Formats: sequence, structure tokens, C-alpha cells
Amino acid sequence: MSDFTVQVVKRVLAPVALLLAFMVLLGVLVTRVLDRVWPFTVEDAVNRELAADRTGGWNDVSLVFSTLASTQVIVLVTAVAALVLRLVLHRWREPLFLCGAVSAQALVFLLTTMAIDRRRPAVEHMDVSPPTSSFPSGHTSAAVALYIGIALLLALRARSTAGKITWWGLLVLVPVGVALTRMYRGMHHPSDVVASFVNGGTCVAIMARAMLDRTLNWGRARLPGVTPSGGDVAAARARS
Repeated sequence: MSDFTVQVVKRVLAPVALLLAFMVLLGVLVTRVLDRVWPFTVEDAVNRELAADRTGGWNDVSLVFSTLASTQVIVLVTAVAALVLRLVLHRWREPLFLCGAVSAQALVFLLTTMAIDRRRPAVEHMDVSPPTSSFPSGHTSAAVALYIGIALLLALRARSTAGKITWWGLLVLVPVGVALTRMYRGMHHPSDVVASFVNGGTCVAIMARAMLDRTLNWGRARLPGVTPSGGDVAAARARS
């Protein structure tokens, strides 16, 4: 097995598989084991309270945040951001990181919903219910992976602490707003969106460890954009 394959399995496939197993286990605990234990016993009350407090203004705000995390917008923003990163930075590391984080959370989300069958909250739904399970929230998970991923990249390039705080503060608000929106619109229970932060956030961490570590040696098939070490350069010169 090549060094590249070993690194892919070790740093991407195995961690994502472990995350999937954890998400399924978490879903089983929430829906079958701990469903009669606090705080899960008050989730329905939370959804009813949010539904009772709906107003025209908040409905419009919630629609904006929900749209920011829709499949079409997530795919579009990811593609545009990846293209901009490639053109500006002239390497593939950051685009691969962002696309990998968004793709990984989508895979874990989809497989988890196939294993966990949870009904939507028993309130009026403001959106058409997709065929997937309520656990976890796909909108929230995608928003976490995309917007937190962008925040991480921008913070890494920020030259001041104030700049880092600004990027984190602005972009973290998006997935938080999406999570509240999905509950407000009657599409998810509180535990659904909390689990989605685990999914999206972990995928960002996994892909950051795999793609953004400049010291990582991927063997002969190096990750595009990774600068070869001095030893690699010397070896290449000796072969030539």
C-alpha cells in the first residue's frame, strides 16, 4: 500500500467512518434510549414555543438563513469559494479542504438519516419536509462545514487578532442562525441541530488535519500545493 493511500485512510477515511458510527450511536441514544430523559423530554415544548412566537418579520429573517444553508446555495458558495481560493492562492490545499469538509458532512448526514428514522417536530412546518430523517439537520451541518471552514481559512490568513476575531464572529453567526431557523420553522428538534454542529465541526477538523498541515508527507503523490521539504528537493536533484 502506497504512502498516499495510507495517509488517505489514516487521516480521512478512518476518521470519517468513526464520525459516522458516533453519529448513528448518538441518534440511537437520542431517539430510543434517552428519549424519556431530560433534556430530551422538553424538546417538543421548545418547538411549540418557537412556533407560537412566529411573526411576519421573523418569518422573513428565518427564510434568509434557511436559504443560506439550502443545498443549491451550499453547492454554489462552495464552488465559488473553492475557485476563488485556487485563483488567489495558486494551490489546491485550501480548495480541497473546503470541498472535502462540505462533502464529508453531507455523506455522514445522509448515511445517518438512513440509519435513524426520526419524525419532524409536531408543529406546523414552514418548509416542505424532505424525505430524510429529522436527525440530524442537513441544513445546519452543511452551514457549519462551509461557513466555519471559510472562517478558519480567513482567520489563518488574518494578520491581526482583531481580524481573526472578526472573521470568526461574522461567519459563526451563519450556522447559529441556521440552527435557530430550522427549529423556528418547525423542521428540527433542538438535539437535531446540536448533533449537526458535531457532524459539521468534526468534518472541518478532520479535513483541516488532512489538508492544511504543510508538514504532512503524502509520499510520492503529494497533496497539490504542499511545498516539498529540503530532503525531497535534494532527492529530486540527485535523480535528475
